[in-house]
Amino acid sequence: MEVTSMRFVRQAHASLTNPGLQHALGRLQAKFVSARADAIAELDDFEATRRAATAVRARVIAGLDEWLERFEAAVRANGGEVHWAVDAQAAQRELVAIARRHGVRKVAKSKSMATEECAINEALAAAGIDVIETDLGEYILQLANERPSHIVAPVVHKNKEEVADLFADRHQRARQTDIAALCREAREMLRPQFLSADMGLSGANFLVAETGSALIVTNEGNGRLVTTLPRVHVVLVGIEKVVPTLEDAALLLRLLPRSATGQSITNYVSVLTGPRRSGDPDGPEHFHVILVDNGRSRLLGDELEPMLRCIRCGACMNHCPVYQAIGGHPYGWVYPGPMGSVLTPSLVGLADTLDLPNASTLCGACSVVCPVSIPLPDLLRTLRTRQWQQRLRSRRERLALTLWAFVAHHPRLYRFATAVLARVLRVFGGRRGLIRWLPLGRGWLQGRDLPAPQSRTFLELYRKQQSP
Repeated sequence: MEVTSMRFVRQAHASLTNPGLQHALGRLQAKFVSARADAIAELDDFEATRRAATAVRARVIAGLDEWLERFEAAVRANGGEVHWAVDAQAAQRELVAIARRHGVRKVAKSKSMATEECAINEALAAAGIDVIETDLGEYILQLANERPSHIVAPVVHKNKEEVADLFADRHQRARQTDIAALCREAREMLRPQFLSADMGLSGANFLVAETGSALIVTNEGNGRLVTTLPRVHVVLVGIEKVVPTLEDAALLLRLLPRSATGQSITNYVSVLTGPRRSGDPDGPEHFHVILVDNGRSRLLGDELEPMLRCIRCGACMNHCPVYQAIGGHPYGWVYPGPMGSVLTPSLVGLADTLDLPNASTLCGACSVVCPVSIPLPDLLRTLRTRQWQQRLRSRRERLALTLWAFVAHHPRLYRFATAVLARVLRVFGGRRGLIRWLPLGRGWLQGRDLPAPQSRTFLELYRKQQSP
């Protein structure tokens, strides 16, 4: 998938001036934020549960190689196969090789951000293999030739009317306007695809080391159809998704749906362990797991290592004022919002994602709601520091910050400069006391008025109050 993060500012501006998108994004607050608060309140002790979940994820990351080897051994003991992919291209090659080995012509695919990250659809199409997205949101995006804008609700940026127009155009049927009718139409179009697919492709919310199982949570029946009907099932997943035991997975499941969609539990929780055994009524004949690194191992032992704890719930973006205003597409890759602003530079490279660490108010809402206590504001500041150290910021910005640092390190000069600046800004404020234009401040003042300060600084006012 092409990375367009370097165009973040232009893409964000386009989102801010898109009234349809702004209306669609308004549903985030009403649907996900309030629902999460209600669902979290059901827990007897949310903070204790979160501390336990954080400890599980931290324990796994600290010994990731050992847990992955245990998982691999359990998969093989159950009759499955494990493949290791160092990067996205290796994942593509492994999957295409598996498909060719089993004579696959059509793949039915469940929603998976790892497959988006590795551009799997494009790789399969280039190999002459048909790929059908079966998650309703991803299916809509496939018809529209668009990328997801949210990791849980990929089509949150579209409204019902847009979907109705898209279905009428691509399905060549009478236009439906009722949501239930649109869902039924999608089921009617997808059901033959499930039945004719040679391979089912899914991700995994968790990999269980003790049993060699892949666990997925969904709200649609497509996940189970993808993983049981085709004769080959492939799980393509990031290496950080492993957990030690089923009990650990159950603990994390107390937090994942509540944080993601505000549900106590999703409609379907599927634990998939190996191929079909003798006497099983359904299931694949062949079970493969592709474990994808793609830059994740570089974070081990690094200041950014806590990002590997992420369970992809999307709570950080649902509560982020920046994401709420612009949606996911301006971030320019697979992962948007605060988690994407850390993960994308970590996986793609800081030089190609300069704006993302700065696409945050650092208000801290993301870390407050994170179910595994990832200190996202701290990680964003770490990336900002690295940008400075690597001289990746513009010369003008570096010069301005260098000048400010020099002044701040000299108290007398700082007091003099701020006193002069306060009086100048007061003049800029005019009679109304609102600053609407400043040199080098067009970006800040384009959509807001800045209240002018008093003509004296805080220190001057404080000293006057303290004087007898």
